[in-house]
Amino acid sequence: MNSGQFRRTRLAAAVAGAVLTMAAGQALGSAFALQEQSGSGLGNAFAGGAASAEDASTIYFNPAGMSRLPLQVVVAGSLVCPSSKFSDSGSAPAALQPLGGSGGDAGSCAAIPAMYLSVPINAQWAFGIGVNVPFGLKTEYDSNWIGRFQGVESKLETINVNPALSWKPSDMLSFGAGFSYQHIKATLTNQVNYAGAIAQAAQQAAAAGQIPVAFVAPVVAAYAGSEAGANIQGNDNGYGWNIGMMFEPDKQTRFGLAYRSSIKYTINGSANFSTPPVPTLPSNLVPVATVLSTAINNGPLVNTNVTLALRVPSTTNASFFRQIDNRWDVMGDVQYTDWHSVQQLQIVRSNGTALQTVPENFRSTWRVAGGANYHYNDQWMFRGGLAFDQSPVNNTDRTVRLPDEDRTWFSVGAQYRMSPQWTFDFGYTFIYVQNPSISQNQGSTNSFGLVSGTYHSNVNIAALQVTYNFK
Repeated sequence: MNSGQFRRTRLAAAVAGAVLTMAAGQALGSAFALQEQSGSGLGNAFAGGAASAEDASTIYFNPAGMSRLPLQVVVAGSLVCPSSKFSDSGSAPAALQPLGGSGGDAGSCAAIPAMYLSVPINAQWAFGIGVNVPFGLKTEYDSNWIGRFQGVESKLETINVNPALSWKPSDMLSFGAGFSYQHIKATLTNQVNYAGAIAQAAQQAAAAGQIPVAFVAPVVAAYAGSEAGANIQGNDNGYGWNIGMMFEPDKQTRFGLAYRSSIKYTINGSANFSTPPVPTLPSNLVPVATVLSTAINNGPLVNTNVTLALRVPSTTNASFFRQIDNRWDVMGDVQYTDWHSVQQLQIVRSNGTALQTVPENFRSTWRVAGGANYHYNDQWMFRGGLAFDQSPVNNTDRTVRLPDEDRTWFSVGAQYRMSPQWTFDFGYTFIYVQNPSISQNQGSTNSFGLVSGTYHSNVNIAALQVTYNFK
């Protein structure tokens, strides 16, 4: 076996791989961004988000829209159920390891809450505050799957607190601006090829004359199939802003333009490892195996603090809303997301040395959406929408933590106005994800295995929103 195949830096890279993709997973919008910020917007596939200003969720989509609202509170919840199943076609195992299974369904259901309050101050000014989840994911493969050395669990959670003001200097024009405090938390796990590390350490020790060459083969054979576990957790706080404007040439037509800034994080975390016990060996080999495993456990697999610099992208949205008649409304928008902010991800140890730099080479993306409302009567309104959402992930750099591709949204919804004070919104969306292919070994098949195949993915989303207008 080539002595360069299992360098200790590769073990460190295996650990880094989990943290390096802290922004990864089968997410629900482009990459790991979440569109699901209201229940009313879901029924239209969030078309016209910067121009509809139908309720207080406009605080997130375009704060200028608060100028149209009464004193109002909105509480919404979305149940998001992604499915992501891997089909193998030519994967290869890490050295001294079995190949493993297909991983099962990496998706799981998650609830996404959102709350908004809009308060008119006078005829020109309004204040509002929103609390929502703009980024997030939860994926988990079977622990013995093919790609376990590249990723098992990926969990990303954020919370965004967004106070905002709107100003309406005239009947046709309004402006809005807000400030965002955002907290991010991540938990990631993967397996590490411990058997390969023992093989490399034994070969190096034999080459240096520290152990007899004859001891290498039985020690390596005893550790075959042994794996270590890596668990990484980290968090940070970030700050950003959003602005918007709305132009209303007449009572039936609105145009909106909104911008939400990027937010920079320096995620501080810890890497912790669970290592296998020394296997049963003849008495003369026990000291050798103990020395080798101790060197690995206290070296590349030593528990340590780590940091990751991450900048989540800015978004720019241009929307329109048009009331055609008493029955029909139409809306649409174009959204640009500057994913160029994620070009590479680098993990740094507490001593300042880099564990690994992983290329991501995200490309900026476009999302286009169109929708319509049908007002059946004074109480019921029905919605529909369609959207196309590009993925920033390129075919070369696609990872098991982010097997992302372009997706198409099909949305329907309904609104029931029970009284002037109470309104209920229901929405459902099916997202078809183009089947992404993957061929990824993170630089070393011997250390990480080769994951080669195709994903079959989709997402089902259901949302409920309650809106209350104060008298």
